[in-house]
Amino acid sequence: MEKILIVDDEQKIREIIKKYAEFEGYATDEANNGMDAVMKCRKNSYDLVIMDIMMPDLDGFSAVKEIRKTRNTPVIMLSARGEEYDRIHGFEVGADDYVIKPFSPKELMMRVSAVIKRSKTRSAEPHETVSYEGLTVDFTGRVVYVDGQKTDMTPKEYELLFYFIRNEGIALTRERLITEVWGYDFYGDDRTLDSHVKLLRKSLGEYSKFIVTLRSVGYRFDGSKKN
Repeated sequence: MEKILIVDDEQKIREIIKKYAEFEGYATDEANNGMDAVMKCRKNSYDLVIMDIMMPDLDGFSAVKEIRKTRNTPVIMLSARGEEYDRIHGFEVGADDYVIKPFSPKELMMRVSAVIKRSKTRSAEPHETVSYEGLTVDFTGRVVYVDGQKTDMTPKEYELLFYFIRNEGIALTRERLITEVWGYDFYGDDRTLDSHVKLLRKSLGEYSKFIVTLRSVGYRFDGSKKN
């Protein structure tokens, strides 16, 4: 049975998530602040953490940073703030998904299921390294080098880049990217995807030129594109 840590300073929110999570068959644990969440993650193993952002003692962003020092547990962040900066910062510290309050508990459970499934079933790619000018990608090692320097990326940045390269030259709609990379039918707008692409482009530096935006469609990876 998968176990979820629910972190929120509002007891009512924790109770709602707990109710739906246990109905779906998950075991649950709770923390009412970021520091408590960090300590529990150091002592226990969880399959996923649902982390609120605005909390006393230690905010959700800082808590995820601390957890990532010792654990690679998937994280879904909750926030009443939907600004692009907050979403991008959440992804930068290592969150796997970002849900804006008020949220649908049923949709949250769909996201929980998708994130856990992808975390547990992610299979190793055949050992292969590809290069595009100064950009080198090692699929098996999940390592990306930009001009010979290893580039740190979030899990979703890796998955997006690998999917782009595996489908080089193909016009990829936003719907297809959401379904294939996130693993669930997306409810809402495209901001989550676009925020991750923005992060990925930042990580790739000048080689972000290979990710071409297709207006009203999505994106295409073009390894032959020149400045």
